[in-house]
Amino acid sequence: MKIGIVVQRYGTEILGGSEYHCRLIAERLAERHQVEVLTTCARDYITWKNEYAEGPDRVRGVTVRRFANVRTRDIESFNRYSDWIFSHPHTRQDEMEWLAQQGPWCPALLDHLERQHAAYDVLIFFTYLYAPTVLGLQIDPGRSLLVPTAHDEPAIHLEIYKEAFSLPAAIAYNTDVERKFLTTRFSIRAIAEETVGCGVDLMQAGGDRATADEEDVRAAGDEADDDRHYLSARGARFRRRYRLHGPFVLYGGRIDPGKGCEELIEYFGSYVAAGGDASLVLMGVKLMPLPEEPYIRFAGRLSDEERLEALEAATVVVVPSPYESLSLLALESFAVGTPVLANARSDVLVDHCLRSNAGLYYADRDEFVECLTLLAADEALRRGLGRNGRGYVRHNYRWDVILRKYERMFSRLRGATRDPER
Repeated sequence: MKIGIVVQRYGTEILGGSEYHCRLIAERLAERHQVEVLTTCARDYITWKNEYAEGPDRVRGVTVRRFANVRTRDIESFNRYSDWIFSHPHTRQDEMEWLAQQGPWCPALLDHLERQHAAYDVLIFFTYLYAPTVLGLQIDPGRSLLVPTAHDEPAIHLEIYKEAFSLPAAIAYNTDVERKFLTTRFSIRAIAEETVGCGVDLMQAGGDRATADEEDVRAAGDEADDDRHYLSARGARFRRRYRLHGPFVLYGGRIDPGKGCEELIEYFGSYVAAGGDASLVLMGVKLMPLPEEPYIRFAGRLSDEERLEALEAATVVVVPSPYESLSLLALESFAVGTPVLANARSDVLVDHCLRSNAGLYYADRDEFVECLTLLAADEALRRGLGRNGRGYVRHNYRWDVILRKYERMFSRLRGATRDPER
């Protein structure tokens, strides 16, 4: 089967949540299907400047076709326009101008879809927000599967998204929380809907990814052995590399105020002032200045292997974003047996913590300090939460579970395109 995947940016260097999610799905689907990613030449989502070469490419076994954007984004001008459109009466034309200013604006990608859409059995669109999805869904809705990666934010209340969510024949939600939000807000007409999310690898001895059968065997094994393996000398290589000798809290992703990082640093300062002795390690792309404090360490951009080592080495992984539709950071932490401390303003993160019993969540500074103090001090608690997290991923986010759901939706879509009456 030939699958076209449309996403605003694509590459191993891109760490954004929906783009990373897209890459993981594309690589797995490419093992059994002919997959072609259709994307722009942009690497930076602030400007959408063309940095990758236009034309075909291969990225980790996936064919990638890049198209050049015809404009860059002036972020200050766009922010001013956004403030106006979110708070004043306006027309559909105003919203389309907002969509163009937001970017990426890539007519060549849409032209390719217009010409070639019938050559694909399925078209998967990642992220509801951007122009390639909003305009691309109009071309062949009957072949289209949307992965919304949506949460409640000002943009989603614009009228243009009412039409966008009514178009696709299939929708793959990240969580039941996202599904309830979207089905309550929009008139969904999809013939196939699933709560899918994204697969997460579970690790076994030696740092190798465990197969489904190996995980079933491990799940049936002795819990004490599981504890000894995953909690003795955890992440020793990462700790040696970065000279981390005591407890540390890890954040991974875009280091950006919009991801809650500014508040995280303030709250962590209060934890240290209250006598906390852990360090804060941040890995990812730095989009804001970091204070020069001895308890703050910047690890930078890490490879996929180093990222997993860091998650395993951490005492606690913190997820400070108030806006999440899935949070691969939380799921990958669960998968390696590290408990999370999450922002309670995100309903998705709270739901993960409650359903998994693998993390705590905070609503304010005092709760952050108390929760982190408890987690850092209580190894038995961390061990139990870590075991629960691995079980949660094993049952809900194993790759075989995720891919079965995609295959089910593909079958529904292909059946519908063969039978116009449907």
